[in-house]
Amino acid sequence: MTADRPKRVLLAAPRGYCAGVDRAIATVERALALYGVPVYVRKEIVHNKHVVSELRRQGAVFVDELDEVPVGAAVVFSAHGVSPAVRAEAARRGLRAVDATCPLVAKVHREACRLAEAKVSILLIGHAGHEEVEGTMGEAPQRIQLVERPSDVGRVEVDDPDRVAWLSQTTLSVDETQVTVARLRERFPRLADPPSGDICYATQNRQLAVKAIAPRCDLVVVVGSRNSSNSVRLVEVALEAGARAAFRVDAASEIDPAWLADADTVGVTSGASVPESLVEEVVARLRAAGYGEVVAEAIAAETVTFALPPAVRLPRGRPRFPAAAV
Repeated sequence: MTADRPKRVLLAAPRGYCAGVDRAIATVERALALYGVPVYVRKEIVHNKHVVSELRRQGAVFVDELDEVPVGAAVVFSAHGVSPAVRAEAARRGLRAVDATCPLVAKVHREACRLAEAKVSILLIGHAGHEEVEGTMGEAPQRIQLVERPSDVGRVEVDDPDRVAWLSQTTLSVDETQVTVARLRERFPRLADPPSGDICYATQNRQLAVKAIAPRCDLVVVVGSRNSSNSVRLVEVALEAGARAAFRVDAASEIDPAWLADADTVGVTSGASVPESLVEEVVARLRAAGYGEVVAEAIAAETVTFALPPAVRLPRGRPRFPAAAV
């Protein structure tokens, strides 16, 4: 840190809630209003512990699997999507299922089904154990192989090397995914691309926004939970783009004062499932530490919105329940 340089914050935008996350949270709130307490949610509705805690306070009950849900109860499927087997189990047990799968994740599911019907071998780029990956692979388990990293490419085996396509988890690093795709194309020159990019607009925008500020930052603070894939990727992207240091925090209280010791410029951003209130608390913490200038830098304006799932939409003419603030 130099004496003649003011301490400042570069606030990246877009950041925080994407349309799919906003829709998923509103879906749980609407289900609580329509069906009453409790409403069950399979897995975390989105990967943010503060959001989950607030919805739990409102009456949502989070479970790992459907056998924890009483017969006939209302259950919401998370934004990350579920496999056909989960949907079938919900129907068999007479559950009132509300599907909050992000429409962009649902698009990847449809692509997987179409490719499987055409007898194409599908290479899914993503992280093992992630709910989104499990849901997508469940659409065509006999035809989908998971490729986590470029080093996995050599182990891929397909029926016909001329009939191969790749899909991806929606929350990956764009740059890292392209490295894996390039390696796959070396092995399978006729590798087919998705009809439209699978990595969602919000993930790409947040990565581009942090790339724009990172070269000027001594430190980048990414607000997001440990199990949020897109938040973890933002830390990696910031470092790759030139930030001297980058850390993920769930809240302002997790900022280590030692990180600020030699940092004149601190970048701040947040993952796609993070309430803006948490970012505001981080900025307030930095102001209190002497970062008097806060500069907002936006690389795009997001106007995407998604309709709520049919199960929680109200008939025309009926008043809508206001969405609770999270």
